[in-house]
Amino acid sequence: MARAYNFCAGPASLPEPVLEQARREMMDWQGKGLSVMEMSHRSDEMVGIASEAEKDLRELMGIPNDYAVLFLQGGATAQFSAIPLNLLRGRSSADYVVTGQWSKKALEEGKRYANANVVASSKDTNFSTIPAFDTWKLDPNAAYLHYTPNETIGGVEFFWTPDSGDVPLVADMSSTILSRPVDVTKFGLIYAGAQKNIGPAGLTIVIVRRDLLGKAHAMTPTIMDYQIQADNDSMYNTPPTYAWYLAGLVFKWLKTQGGLAGMEKVNRRKAGKLYDYIDNSGYYKNPVEVASRSLMNIPFTLPREELDKPFLKGAEARGLLNLKGHRSVGGMRASVYNAVPESAVDTLIEYMKDFASQNA
Repeated sequence: MARAYNFCAGPASLPEPVLEQARREMMDWQGKGLSVMEMSHRSDEMVGIASEAEKDLRELMGIPNDYAVLFLQGGATAQFSAIPLNLLRGRSSADYVVTGQWSKKALEEGKRYANANVVASSKDTNFSTIPAFDTWKLDPNAAYLHYTPNETIGGVEFFWTPDSGDVPLVADMSSTILSRPVDVTKFGLIYAGAQKNIGPAGLTIVIVRRDLLGKAHAMTPTIMDYQIQADNDSMYNTPPTYAWYLAGLVFKWLKTQGGLAGMEKVNRRKAGKLYDYIDNSGYYKNPVEVASRSLMNIPFTLPREELDKPFLKGAEARGLLNLKGHRSVGGMRASVYNAVPESAVDTLIEYMKDFASQNA
């Protein structure tokens, strides 16, 4: 059976070479006689897998030694709580930028622990823009500034890094990490759920500047204390070992693709093709301002809502899966993460052309 093209926002596509290697090693990892998912996390083999994955991620992202890299559980959503618990450091307030559903959820969780100030929001444009930086009302005494560089649901993306001055900049990069280079040194903390560009669901990456460690609130659960996790190489408890292993395979695959600079070229080409077709089709529409359009998540609408179901049915018949938009916004959404091949975008555009001509 031929593999379908998967446009799911997450859990998302994995590179086929990674899946093939995982299949080969499923029953017998490198002659060990057992699967990685059966190994003790304390074994030399698993410790080696974990160490190699961290090394490759540091190389891909240019992560300096004064940053800890943590491989955790709980999804990015757990970090909505872990961040204020670890980074308030005796302060009472934190700044949040709200540009969509995920930054809004981070804000709501932050309110449980701090005075969470909305310093900028694009709610008035239905989250279709990025607020101009000169309109942000930043607090120089805030414990941190939190933002979401790419909003998976709305399809808006920052293509610049906010200047937070001496305030640690915190970024939820779940749906944009590894899609293009970033300067890690501009951030106090970067976090990302794995299930989009890193690997399978169940793993979360946290990259945190070491000088921010060791100051967690007294009520912080031990498992959520970044210092304790760093001291234990992310193995304070049993980590998601198989997801960690698969993430390591993805990191190695990325290195064969020219690293993050190579991936950015491909991702810009894929997204550019789809946006160009949507804009010139006279049939489909994208609601996001051009300067803020995501390279990863591309929402679009049809002329009439009653066409949605026939569109999705026809797409599935052609092996184009998971194009339904998020329930909160409707329409369609094509998530074109690193592992989605360019041929998938080409095939989608051809189908969109056919559907438009048949349903004009």
